[in-house]
Amino acid sequence: MSRPRWSERLAVAQASRARSDALRRRRVVERVEGVHVVVDGQPLINFCSNDYLGLAGSLDAVSALQEAAAWHGVGSGASALVSGHHVLHARFEREAAEWMGYERALYFPSGYTANLAVLQALLDGGDLCVQDKLNHACLLDGARLAGAELKRYPHRDFGGALRQLQSMPEAAAVLATDSVFSMDGDVAPLRELALAATGEHALFVVDEAHGVGVMGPEGRGACAAAGLSARDVPVLVAPLGKAFGGQGALVFGGTPLIEHLLQSARPYVFSTAGAPALAAAMSANLETLRSQGWRRAKLASLVARFRRGALRHGLPLLESNTPIQPLVLGGNSRALAVARVLEQQGFWVAPIRPPTVPDGKARLRITLTAAHTEIEVDALVDVLASCLEDIDTGA
Repeated sequence: MSRPRWSERLAVAQASRARSDALRRRRVVERVEGVHVVVDGQPLINFCSNDYLGLAGSLDAVSALQEAAAWHGVGSGASALVSGHHVLHARFEREAAEWMGYERALYFPSGYTANLAVLQALLDGGDLCVQDKLNHACLLDGARLAGAELKRYPHRDFGGALRQLQSMPEAAAVLATDSVFSMDGDVAPLRELALAATGEHALFVVDEAHGVGVMGPEGRGACAAAGLSARDVPVLVAPLGKAFGGQGALVFGGTPLIEHLLQSARPYVFSTAGAPALAAAMSANLETLRSQGWRRAKLASLVARFRRGALRHGLPLLESNTPIQPLVLGGNSRALAVARVLEQQGFWVAPIRPPTVPDGKARLRITLTAAHTEIEVDALVDVLASCLEDIDTGA
């Protein structure tokens, strides 16, 4: 039997994606002014960004980044354990740990690598990792990378999580969940999961990617909103590419945990440290995020306004009170058709299709930000309602 040809395998995979309307392509963003963008030459209002608080273009952050780059350069020069850990990284870690009420914080270049690093460093073969079925791919990949026994429970089913933990009572165990689920916009039952983890002597790990900045006192996230402390959630991961308006991630924990990650988390040990100037920008946005509570208040108001309008029109929204408002449309072709019509009307809402979501659950993942206006939100609702009616009736 001859060895398979890679060219044939790639061609078959691409043809399969094309047949199922699953081909995805990158769009070129040419200009950004808040939520107003120019994409492939077309002016659009962006309703698919995760910049929930409108901090990606913060003048304070831009100024801090420019000044830090002038003094410290663009790159860090090496991994953190060689010569890449700069004073700006250290300052940001200290400020963030104090804000979140944790002993220590560790700064990573990305949220994906932070979750890989945490689970790879904590788990070994024969250990147990219990996760929600809708967790982000990086949490699932981290458990697989570690070689642990990965058991998944039905979405938001804390009873299922408890049963999975009890299925291997002799194994060292981690219970890991997103706080806010990125495609459905709903919130994990964090208090119940924390109790299950404590009762089963499992380490509770929470990814606050879509909760931090948006929820809780001073934007400390869904865990803080649920009344949970560092004692309840010993490992908390806070990616910075959403409400923080930047890039990277912080892992919060006690000193023994952080020191263990420093020594053994391969994505941290063997990666070039993030740009010092970006850490300075994130410090500036941390201060803004803490002090400007009006951004969260406005965002919550816009979310409520969007939901009222959408439900008044009978739009098929999932239940979510977060900035993530999923409109499930079913087939890939329908999601693509609605997204095309919206773009023609000046709105950018990217269609989300498998494998990001399950087959038959293609959707528009509408995201609201503090930079939107009530007029823009109302206009989107009206266009959505008209568009769906025209597509469904074949008009």
